[in-house]
Amino acid sequence: MSLTHTHIPMEDMAYILLDMDGTLLDLYFDDYFWGQHVPKKYAEKHNLSLGGARETLFAKYKSHEKTLNWCDIDFWSRELHLDIPALKEQIRHLIDVHPHVIEFLELMRKQDKKIFLLTNAHFKTVDIKFRKTQIGEHFDEVLSSFHVGHPKEKREFWHKAEKALGFDKKHSLFIDDTEDVLKAARDYGIQHLLFKATANSKSEPKKTEHFPVIHDFRELMRGEC
Repeated sequence: MSLTHTHIPMEDMAYILLDMDGTLLDLYFDDYFWGQHVPKKYAEKHNLSLGGARETLFAKYKSHEKTLNWCDIDFWSRELHLDIPALKEQIRHLIDVHPHVIEFLELMRKQDKKIFLLTNAHFKTVDIKFRKTQIGEHFDEVLSSFHVGHPKEKREFWHKAEKALGFDKKHSLFIDDTEDVLKAARDYGIQHLLFKATANSKSEPKKTEHFPVIHDFRELMRGEC
């Protein structure tokens, strides 16, 4: 289902909690990087066919889903014998901000809301993406799973995030493009949640049966801009 800003009492939201990849930034970069760029380089490094490299890598990826290793590019550098940060830099031109994200962040700032970035991304990945997009200047604070030692899919992340950032669960809006993360936030007690369905601009929108959906941040700014 589609949700407009009238379904979220934005005037009561003192804290805006935002995921990075897929929510604010186009997931095309990450999907292309892990699905095509890394397999190509891995195949060259280990003298494999591209198909063989993908099969090996996707099995490795799967075994580390929902763990800190999944987003730890230093771990993947060691595991794959590739310089993952350097490979990201090679295609950094593909890093892009979703439409109307900056306008939304500027509006939230004008309304004196606290804006927090909550991401599973490794510090080095955050740095690469902030340097490319300059989006970092819009956040009051940035909290990575690597600060707290747990991915966002775990309740422990949310306990430590609330302690570190001081947000009020009843007056916070959290937006993410991953169901399991939203479920963890809901279970922790964050009341206002949105699923960012349009994560990769070159793929079909994701679907969910568990959360209200937003496709574009204009849906939260109608009548405001």
